[in-house]
Amino acid sequence: MTVSFALTPEQEELRAVVRQFALDKVAPRAEEMNHRGEFPTDLVAEMGSMGLFGLPFGEEYGGSGGAYFDLCLAIEEIGRVDQSLGITLEAAVGLGAMPIAKFGTEEQKRRWLPPLARGEQLAGFGLTEPGGGSDAGGLRTRAVHDGDTWVINGSKSFITNAGTDISTFVTITAVTDQPGEGGRPGVTNFIVPRDTPGFTVGEGYRKVGWHASDTRDLAFADCRVPAENQLGEAGRGFANFLSILDEGRIAISALAVGSIQGCIDECLRYAGEREAFGKPIGSYQAIAFKIADMQVAAEVARNQYWHACWLLEQGMPFKRQASVAKLYATEAAVSVARQACQVFGGYGFTTEYPVGRFYQDAKILEIGEGTSEVQRLLIARSLGLPLAV
Repeated sequence: MTVSFALTPEQEELRAVVRQFALDKVAPRAEEMNHRGEFPTDLVAEMGSMGLFGLPFGEEYGGSGGAYFDLCLAIEEIGRVDQSLGITLEAAVGLGAMPIAKFGTEEQKRRWLPPLARGEQLAGFGLTEPGGGSDAGGLRTRAVHDGDTWVINGSKSFITNAGTDISTFVTITAVTDQPGEGGRPGVTNFIVPRDTPGFTVGEGYRKVGWHASDTRDLAFADCRVPAENQLGEAGRGFANFLSILDEGRIAISALAVGSIQGCIDECLRYAGEREAFGKPIGSYQAIAFKIADMQVAAEVARNQYWHACWLLEQGMPFKRQASVAKLYATEAAVSVARQACQVFGGYGFTTEYPVGRFYQDAKILEIGEGTSEVQRLLIARSLGLPLAV
């Protein structure tokens, strides 16, 4: 078996094209978007025209028939200049569209996937609930079968891409009467269009970072959806959504690597321009060693998510490696952003320079799509440790 870390010519071209778009179109507006907290619908549309939202989906559904790794390369390059737009892409594809692609009927795929793959519409992924957090299995949202409809009551929190001007539906988990695994109550997935009576999208959160990303809570009050909006097998919804998170952790790792690389880019530039005691600060070991350590983190984290992606695409077990990649990359992103702010001194404590934004945005990487504690738990379990939780 041969393992290669060399990109194909097509992947090199994809990375270069996305990198140029990020530098030319995203970087000049990143701080303004961060300051105003405005969702950049026009940039999303342009990313759609580039085919980024359809990278891992078949051409018959409006995609380009690429690989999940291609998506991760694009996420890293967008995240290298703006984490808000990076998470918008990651969540739109990995969380919004992927449940349809993986678990939808042929009719559902042909109805819902093409506008998502073209970036014309966005969808949300409704798993987390206000009282749940890492206890994703403690669901309180319920769905009751009533004739040819399902009636949904409950709420979701911290949902990405659910409240933009082009958001059209969410896929959610709800407890149903069908039996689940291990004697647990069954959980089923549903597609809930945004204009469904009884479905309310809340106001956006006041967040520490990801200011230009859309994050909302959702409420369902006697919300009726037709039976054909059931997504996947009844009673299997929780396991299905967890499998989406397994893949999503690789994409979040790519986003974290983008943050690390963005910090390196900025520190290299600043260390060559900024002088102290008559010399560029990069000539001093105190700064040079910090940047060297950042480069080590970038290369290790990148190799980890590339390896996880390779396992995924080979059809081999990848869950532990996805957790390893997510844990290492996200914690490294927080550490690197903190050190990058130190390189910039007082300027690092402002969002006038990108490292300040990277510092704001990094923390959530350790929380979203499974906290660092959850990743450690999953890794420990995979090693056969008899953990109580």
